[in-house]
Amino acid sequence: MALTSVKFLLFLLTSVAGYYLIPRKFQWIWLLLFSYIYYMASGVKLVVFLLFTTATTYGAARLIDKKRKNKKAGKRILILGLFLNFGMLGILKYTNLIITSVNHISGIEFPFVNFLLPLGISFYTFQSMGYLMDVYWGRFHAEKNPFRFALFVSFFPQIMQGPIGRYNRMASQLYEGHSFDWNRMERACQLMLWGFFKKMVLADNAALFVNAIFDDYQTYQGLSIAGVLLYSVQLYGDFSGGMDVVMGVANLFGIQMDENFKRPYFARSITDFWHRWHITLGTWMKDYVFYPFSLSKAMGRFGRYAKKKFGKQLGRTLPICIANIVVFLLVGIWHGAAWKFIAYGLYNGLIIGVSGLLTRQFRSWKKKLHIDDKAPWFVMLQILRTFLLVNISWFFDRADTVGQALTMFKNALTRTDWSMLTGIQTTAGGNTYTKLILAILLFGCMVLFVVSILQERGIQIRESLSQKPLVVKMAVYLALLFSLSVMGQMPLSSGGFIYAQF
Repeated sequence: MALTSVKFLLFLLTSVAGYYLIPRKFQWIWLLLFSYIYYMASGVKLVVFLLFTTATTYGAARLIDKKRKNKKAGKRILILGLFLNFGMLGILKYTNLIITSVNHISGIEFPFVNFLLPLGISFYTFQSMGYLMDVYWGRFHAEKNPFRFALFVSFFPQIMQGPIGRYNRMASQLYEGHSFDWNRMERACQLMLWGFFKKMVLADNAALFVNAIFDDYQTYQGLSIAGVLLYSVQLYGDFSGGMDVVMGVANLFGIQMDENFKRPYFARSITDFWHRWHITLGTWMKDYVFYPFSLSKAMGRFGRYAKKKFGKQLGRTLPICIANIVVFLLVGIWHGAAWKFIAYGLYNGLIIGVSGLLTRQFRSWKKKLHIDDKAPWFVMLQILRTFLLVNISWFFDRADTVGQALTMFKNALTRTDWSMLTGIQTTAGGNTYTKLILAILLFGCMVLFVVSILQERGIQIRESLSQKPLVVKMAVYLALLFSLSVMGQMPLSSGGFIYAQF
């Protein structure tokens, strides 16, 4: 059930209306019911995987709680829970990648396996395993009611593409019930409208060019730069637009989910970028992989060895560098079953790791050159440098293979022919409307840029708009709706959300 479909809007209207008509103590049951209806709309068989994760995580967490004094038993239960759920995720997502690699090395043609890939499996698996580890570490007690826990795993606005929620911030909001609040409903609709604008006007229009260039990159060799820049627009519009929509949907029920984007293209370093892009995945990796790994006994021994061997400074930063590379290798694997995603993760991990190793040298160079960190020209230079590095990584993210990504990157450095852009067919009838769609994209990017600048300066746009006279608010809302109908790709012709496949 696509978020941009009429069917979803009718589903949403029904669920919201019922939510506020029933007593508050039953609202969480209503949400659970509609969450499972939403999930089963993508395929009744797929609900088996969701139930498996829910049941095994609930059972493991309850057992860990009961055996709180027996640390060894608790650890064994935690490992079993992680093994079962990450094992299922690994089998469903990565079996064919392993078969492809074995076939390539051995020359034998082992047959591929056609697994069903459940909707949002990466998101609800990571969310559930984060909960299980938190229970093991004693951050909170396990939820006793299995149906309440089932709602935490399946809450329909977040199950398709996140954000990856935390139990300690979500539980009370999901279970306590909420009264109807017109101001909250208005701000939720504002967020959804803005999300639809980013998805339908920016992402789906950019996708027309991106698909043409990347799917036929040998013909469009002179458009590699245009292709990757438009992909940066598409990916941001698609993912952050989808986040705005689902967060707006959650707000309709009085639930505030964790922020997942914070104007990432204003980042001043790759580290800063990952603090602004897919924030909940980054914090999940930090809390459940980076810290446990970098603070482990093995890494402690390695750190002491590195200090003796390479000196105090390198001995302190080298374990952190390795932990970052491991984390981003996992981020790459999380993105999909292909070597290009592993290359994408390693690319980010190596930049962050090496940057960490050279931090002291960077400071020394800036001091010698009398560079002020806060000087506008230096800030702008850092933003442009980061944007360039991020766009290089997008070649690996969007191309079909590592080879294609490297070829397109090479073409971006050696061949440029922007005139080919207007020749791309954007409709079944040819390229009649191509220039118009490019103009729409330029307009959409300018609107997004202005809004992002205002938000970066701390201006609360939605709150400010809510306080304007009704005539002003209606004019803005109608303008957004008009832009969707005139400039946006309609749901029947647009693709789904990119991150929903994860």
